[in-house]
Amino acid sequence: MDDMFYNDELWEEEAPAEESDEALLPVYLRAQTGPERPALGTLSYNKKSRCWVVRGDPSVTEMCKRLFPGSKGARRGEARFANHRRMVSDLLWLMLRFPLDVRLEDLPRWQEAVTGAREHALREALASTLPQSMTPPEGTFSGQLMPFQQEGLSFLMRHERTLLADEMGLGKTVQALACLAASHSFPALVIPPPHLCRNWQEEIRRFLVINGQPARVHLITGLKPYPLPEADVYIMHYLLLRGWKTVLPNLGFRAVVFDEIQELRHAGTEKYSAASLLSDSAERVIGLSGTPIYNRGGEIWNVINILDFHFLGDWESFSREWCTGFGGETVLRPDLLGAYLKREGMMFRRTKDQVLSQLPPKRRLVQELDWNDRVYASLMAGVLQDLKKWKNAVDLSPQQKRMLEESISLHARQATGVAKAPYVCAFVRALLDGGEKVLLFAHHHQVFDIYREELKAYHPKFITGRETMDQKAAAVQAFMEEKTSVLCISLRSGSGLNLQKATCVVFGELDWSPAVHSQAEDRAHRIGKEDSLLCYYLVSPAGSDALMQETLGLKVSQFVGLMGDTPKTQEQVMEEAGYARRHVEMLARSLQEAMP
Repeated sequence: MDDMFYNDELWEEEAPAEESDEALLPVYLRAQTGPERPALGTLSYNKKSRCWVVRGDPSVTEMCKRLFPGSKGARRGEARFANHRRMVSDLLWLMLRFPLDVRLEDLPRWQEAVTGAREHALREALASTLPQSMTPPEGTFSGQLMPFQQEGLSFLMRHERTLLADEMGLGKTVQALACLAASHSFPALVIPPPHLCRNWQEEIRRFLVINGQPARVHLITGLKPYPLPEADVYIMHYLLLRGWKTVLPNLGFRAVVFDEIQELRHAGTEKYSAASLLSDSAERVIGLSGTPIYNRGGEIWNVINILDFHFLGDWESFSREWCTGFGGETVLRPDLLGAYLKREGMMFRRTKDQVLSQLPPKRRLVQELDWNDRVYASLMAGVLQDLKKWKNAVDLSPQQKRMLEESISLHARQATGVAKAPYVCAFVRALLDGGEKVLLFAHHHQVFDIYREELKAYHPKFITGRETMDQKAAAVQAFMEEKTSVLCISLRSGSGLNLQKATCVVFGELDWSPAVHSQAEDRAHRIGKEDSLLCYYLVSPAGSDALMQETLGLKVSQFVGLMGDTPKTQEQVMEEAGYARRHVEMLARSLQEAMP
């Protein structure tokens, strides 16, 4: 019990500074010595509410409530403090003035809480000495970080539970992976939305190096838990969390990354509960989101609670102090809340404007999305007969064979576009929710019909070749006047359009010709535009996307750098004429391999 009481003299004068860990701590967190003083109240733990309860004479509890409005309890003579390291630090500070007796049965928990508060304060103090710009150790990371990303890595290394809230397209994924590499926080678990699982797989294999080899990745599938194979990084999307709720906290993940953490802005679900338990079990927790501050106070409070339980206090005190009133849902000053989160190391955010000088005029990013295998197989079933006819063709003229090749290739491309269309729309919705203005390019009418239905809440406009000239002009006007934030355009129908309002170009389908993509990008990136344009190429793991990239000799790493910035040579023009034939040849080989 001696350790729980404090000497009044220490209130006025700190112990002499030493070159030791103890000297780095604020005075109220240091081990105290001196004569005991009479306790003015008691301190006990309420397991149900997960909080510390102060009981004492009115002078004690009234002071608690005056200094810490969030400590107000339901009863007179009682004050409550959440069991959070910051609240524990506040209690220690308060106990310098008002000594409290800790209930004997709660003493081990209190000592553990005090140790946790001291360790956290010490880590923060030591982390403040780290350089403001860092790169992962040599041999652990195969990428090259831009200067602002090196600053992001330094921030993540200094704060073990935090939110990286960079604007879309500034490389949050890469910075999170760099942090895993630099801190060697393996095994790690990444929780992305369903449509981004495959992209995380590719990025992990591309960037993380462990013992000279690409990191081992396992994609967790299904709601029913099963024994996991040994891996360095595991991936599981949000919809599976509820099935693994009781299992994940016991698997020993050193780090958890919640991608698009706004998926957890609503509490009271099994998904949210599972994420909270998982977060509590990990040493390092990183949230990623380009839209971190919401107008609804409950949403940002829920998100921060996942990262660091009760960092913002309990809901009643948070809503009273930050929102429209007790239980209010609207944050009165989002800018002040954002400033507080940044100041306390809970959030780090850069916008594109702040780092524009470090960005190229165009940023081309290849994102591999999930897709629906069954839809693709169903749509390709009708092409099988044509494939067999092409393979066994003896009576077809060269012209007839070319027409059949083009027809088969077109159907395969359409099947690919349809199979991944819902996932493309999920990706685009995230961009729109982040405030981006999007040009969405595709080729097939059936694909556009899916976009129309999936994105209807955003009032999309269309230029697909089916519209009249007046309708086309109205669509352009609506986009340029910001009456809609998404304009869907056919890959070969956008010539001559000036759509500089766009901040993102998204290719939901690919074309055989790199020049077509380059011309589509230029609808948004015109001469004199002082901005860095984001161009996303959304590809599926199979179907025509994979075949087209292979045919063009453009793997993901090459695809970004070689996307048609130079005029086509005559040799390239002739080569394009054979794309459909080689595409069909590959389809035929795939069919033959699949047959018993």
